[in-house]
Amino acid sequence: MRSIWNGSISFGLVTIPVKTYSATDRTSSVSFVRIHEKDGAPVQYRKICELDGEEVPNEEVGKGYQPPGDDTIVPITDDDLSRLPMPTAKTLSILSFVDPTGIDPLQMDKSYYLAPNGAAAAKPYTLLREALEHHRKVAIGKVAMRGRESLAMLRAHAGALVMHQLLWPDQIRPATDVVPDDVEIRENEMTLAETLMDSLGELDPAELHDDYREAVEELVAAKLEGTEPAAPASAASGAQVIDLTAALEKSVQAARGGDGGTTSEPASVTSLRGRKAAKKSTAGSGAARKSGTTKQAAARESGATATKKTAAKKTAARKTASAKKTSTASQGGTGRTKAASKRTTQKSTAKSATEKSTGAKPTAKTATTKKTTARRTATKKTGRRSSA
Repeated sequence: MRSIWNGSISFGLVTIPVKTYSATDRTSSVSFVRIHEKDGAPVQYRKICELDGEEVPNEEVGKGYQPPGDDTIVPITDDDLSRLPMPTAKTLSILSFVDPTGIDPLQMDKSYYLAPNGAAAAKPYTLLREALEHHRKVAIGKVAMRGRESLAMLRAHAGALVMHQLLWPDQIRPATDVVPDDVEIRENEMTLAETLMDSLGELDPAELHDDYREAVEELVAAKLEGTEPAAPASAASGAQVIDLTAALEKSVQAARGGDGGTTSEPASVTSLRGRKAAKKSTAGSGAARKSGTTKQAAARESGATATKKTAAKKTAARKTASAKKTSTASQGGTGRTKAASKRTTQKSTAKSATEKSTGAKPTAKTATTKKTTARRTATKKTGRRSSA
């Protein structure tokens, strides 16, 4: 790399000679040249003097300063600038050491690597770098480069000192015109947003690349080969109203490895007219869901009624079978009683017939039984008379 500025860092009474190298490379970004569309020839940039209309060569182009609100242009030469009382013309003068979080990223402009200029500068250079790392501070100073003074920030990075040119505070525009009105954020929305932030994981810088530059290179290669470039995948058009909470939930599921029912179509917020139509559509779908719910409830009630009827029929059948069984058992018992009585009668008749036929006298047991029966009959008759 070629050094673009040589100077020194003033650190109290310590002076560190340094060389400055650009820390960024903008040549890799896509850039186009202007051409004449009729014949494809490049269009040259020529410096034309507005007074005589003639082209001015580069060696005759100088500097001038035009005060605000004035048409007068004052010529300024390099000798004029070199005689200015500017202590930061060749020195980065450190003013303070501050916490890195106190620097607004909006102030950061260009970045440069600083390298020690000479062997004698290696030790103080390393000391400043180690002190910044150990104390977790950044240095703020002023430096003049390429004809203008600017704020600068020094920090340790990857074993080197990095200088960031900073914009002056009055060069940062206020954000009052872009801040939205008061918006209420629910607690669950904030929780889902933080969960999504945690679910996305860490970023691998090696996986970052310029998709636009690759697409341009493929387009140029196709044109050089005389073929048509591949048509890009068409993105889904048409905005749709989204539910912020639902979108956050689906995003969390997608970040954790599940699709969550998401689709490849991007979601955005529609205008008010689209919002009304969406509300009508939502109401219609809500009515359909309500109708479907009512039908399902009716079907469940019908099924419950049929179940109850079936249970009642089964109970009645069980009762009827039990009654039949009881009746059958009762009839069987009555029949057995009648049969036993009939057999007893037949035995008594047979016994009487036998006694008559044989002319046998009654036994003592039989006579005793008859006497006992006669006494009971007389007692009953006496009781009846007394009652009368």
